[in-house]
Amino acid sequence: MSRIFVTGGSGRLGRSVVAGLADAGHKVISVDRDAIPAEQLPAGAEQYTADLLAPGEAERLIRETAPDAVIHLAAIAVPFSAPEDVIFSTNTRLAYAVVSAATDAGVPKIVTASSPTALGYGSPAGWLPPSFPLDERTPPKPWNAYALSKLIAEQTVQMFAAAQGDKIRYAAFRPCYVISPEEWEGALTQQGHTVRERLQDPALSAPALFNYVDARDVADFLDVLLDKMDSIPNGQVFFVGARDALATAPLAELFPRFLPGSGPLTEQLTGTSPAFSIDKARELLGWAPKRTWRTELRPAFEGEDRAATEQAELNDENHAGLVPAGATKETP
Repeated sequence: MSRIFVTGGSGRLGRSVVAGLADAGHKVISVDRDAIPAEQLPAGAEQYTADLLAPGEAERLIRETAPDAVIHLAAIAVPFSAPEDVIFSTNTRLAYAVVSAATDAGVPKIVTASSPTALGYGSPAGWLPPSFPLDERTPPKPWNAYALSKLIAEQTVQMFAAAQGDKIRYAAFRPCYVISPEEWEGALTQQGHTVRERLQDPALSAPALFNYVDARDVADFLDVLLDKMDSIPNGQVFFVGARDALATAPLAELFPRFLPGSGPLTEQLTGTSPAFSIDKARELLGWAPKRTWRTELRPAFEGEDRAATEQAELNDENHAGLVPAGATKETP
């Protein structure tokens, strides 16, 4: 059992992370500007309300609670939800304040949340990656303050890793579009739509490249990451997503409609394949997500699911869902 200090523990992702880590047997210290009702706090967790941007506050709380690990989630979490300068200043200052305080206190494991938006998709000037699926080698090209602030959060932990060597272990992770447990049952998602609406209208999920992840799978990822941090290279960045796309049609069919010029890049995105690869987390950590929209949505989706049908056909034909080298698939 570890003592884990989680900033932003009252947020959409934070609540599931606190609950998941507590369920895994850890002692969790949740820190946020706003408290959740005491009856909603899971057993094994305690909470503090604090402004982590106040001088010395992050250092005071970390030294007072003496955690074995720090997970930094606190941030303005939605692009363009505040003036650009406010988002940039708040998120970068929070990341530096928390990571610096944890480093000065000698906390042995420090993790910060980043975002897939650091890659720059959705840019008004147009965006295409070198290839799909996207992974940690895809060059970041942030085009707004939120995305840039998240890339700087990654660089912050890498800066400290460069200074500390292996004395303190650091990592960053990029959670895909987070779906919290209540959202599977109809609560509004971060962008104000339900999951079902995002499935029924691809235009709603296209800006996020149809990516998503169950918040509980993020909690599971963090539990595994903390356990394995001593055995992997320091300062690593990981994508954390579902094993499928939030779509009922293959992305090879959808992307040319919503991402101009992407057609030649999408041959690998057959069946239910997502745009974001989680192979690095699988290979370095042995982590894999347990939940998909097909297992969690309530009531179950009743519309046509051509992506799953195509995936089943690929599995039957290729035994592993793999497309033979050089194979192409015609789309309407």
